[in-house]
Amino acid sequence: MLVIGVTGNIGSGKSTVCQILAKLGAAVIDADKLGHETYQPHSPAWQELVAAFGKDIVNSDNEINREKLGQIVFSHPDALARLNQIVHPKAYRLAQERIQACRRQEATAVALEATLLIEAGWADLVNKIWLVVAPESIVVQRLIPQEGRNESQILARLKSQMPAEEKMKYADEIICNDGDINQLEARVTELWHKLPVI
Repeated sequence: MLVIGVTGNIGSGKSTVCQILAKLGAAVIDADKLGHETYQPHSPAWQELVAAFGKDIVNSDNEINREKLGQIVFSHPDALARLNQIVHPKAYRLAQERIQACRRQEATAVALEATLLIEAGWADLVNKIWLVVAPESIVVQRLIPQEGRNESQILARLKSQMPAEEKMKYADEIICNDGDINQLEARVTELWHKLPVI
């Protein structure tokens, strides 16, 4: 079984690449969802997050308010580092478990979608790293309607992430997502058919 790490900064199109891979037959694991799973109400990560960032990040139903948490961490590098220290090790273990489950189910390939694959040290979970990149102007156009954020908020989040140029040093394949969905689908399909096990 081959594990492809699909990474890239926000708005680059990682999720779309994973949707195409799913249609081609890959099982998909979303690291972002794993991260959210780790902080279910009253779980160890939830308790650590509340201790680190205060009760204001908790909604009335005891769920973590991701919007409030995001406002704290994306403008303060130290706070972001603390969040990652709490969540990443637990999410990593969940990712390991999900990959093992796919192996037991005899999946041919798994796509692990993870924005921070490289920064979090998750490269050892995957056989190949596919980096999805898009120009900043296109990312802003994509995210303003999706996320309801303004341009400066989106740019602040982008600046909090490792630059794509730096990530390129680790990538086996680079997918430039600056065209339409058909061009993206053609590129992903081409790479899929080049994989040794497909």
